[in-house]
Amino acid sequence: MAKTKYYFNSQTLKYEKVKLSLGLKILKGFGFLSTALVFSFIIIAFAYTFLDSPKEKQLKREISSLTLQYEILQSRLKQVNVVMKSLQDRDDNIYRVILEAEPIAPEVRNAGFGGVNRYKDLENYDYSSLMIETTKKLDIISKQLYVQSKSYDELTKAVNSKGKMMASIPAIQPIDSRKLRSISGFGYRMHPIYKIRKMHDGIDFAAPIGTPIYATGDGSIIAAGVERGYGNRVMINHGYSYVTKYAHMSKFKVRKGDRVKRGDIIGYVGNTGASTGPHCHYEVYKSGKPINPINFFFNDLTPSEYVTLLEVASRDNQSLD
Repeated sequence: MAKTKYYFNSQTLKYEKVKLSLGLKILKGFGFLSTALVFSFIIIAFAYTFLDSPKEKQLKREISSLTLQYEILQSRLKQVNVVMKSLQDRDDNIYRVILEAEPIAPEVRNAGFGGVNRYKDLENYDYSSLMIETTKKLDIISKQLYVQSKSYDELTKAVNSKGKMMASIPAIQPIDSRKLRSISGFGYRMHPIYKIRKMHDGIDFAAPIGTPIYATGDGSIIAAGVERGYGNRVMINHGYSYVTKYAHMSKFKVRKGDRVKRGDIIGYVGNTGASTGPHCHYEVYKSGKPINPINFFFNDLTPSEYVTLLEVASRDNQSLD
């Protein structure tokens, strides 16, 4: 119930009730409502500014979870990039070096994705830049994985080819070390017949007549017969630009056109041709040019045996043919 207000009338010397006009009452009511509205607005503004609604709280929790997941995704993308860089580095600097394959060009590995509208569907969202950046990273990694996969396919073929090549390249001595009597190496040597220093294009392995002579790598027999100066000799084409020659044999065990494996017996030590004693004259050709066979005896010798052989073969002695 509203309180009754009085005022003192000095003329009648009495307290009389205060009577408000309709306009004043309306004005007073409007003032009350205005004050209430102002305070209500302040309270609502404060609540909206500093207090979250249940829906806002849920949305904030979802945003926080999505932010965490995005950070985890970015961390994983960084880890994948590190692993990818490691794979690419080993591919170019280890595997391809060993297999003598050309490294993949950087522009092939790092090629971007063309087209300005490639990510148009991701535009005009609240987080468009975030989605586009992440999608680009995933696209780049996907392309790098594809290139790396193709590279490994190529390396697999190279390994298979390399295995065949390694079996074909001359890699052992043609004579068993236990049968050797002496060695005369590659290079200028005193010729036993002409008594002048003359280029010796192979290595002489002195051994008893009848000692087996072995093919030093896989290949096919391209010659098995008599050659002036070399006597009975055999030549093997190993492929990959390698050819070997075995001379002064007492007899053959192969003929032209035969396929041989490394370690197969192709003939026996003899003293035919321009020879001053029983031995096997052994030559290695690369692209038609004679090279020092000493560099290829790595499959059947220990490091210490190889060092000893290298020292003996380097002595400036007289050749046997």
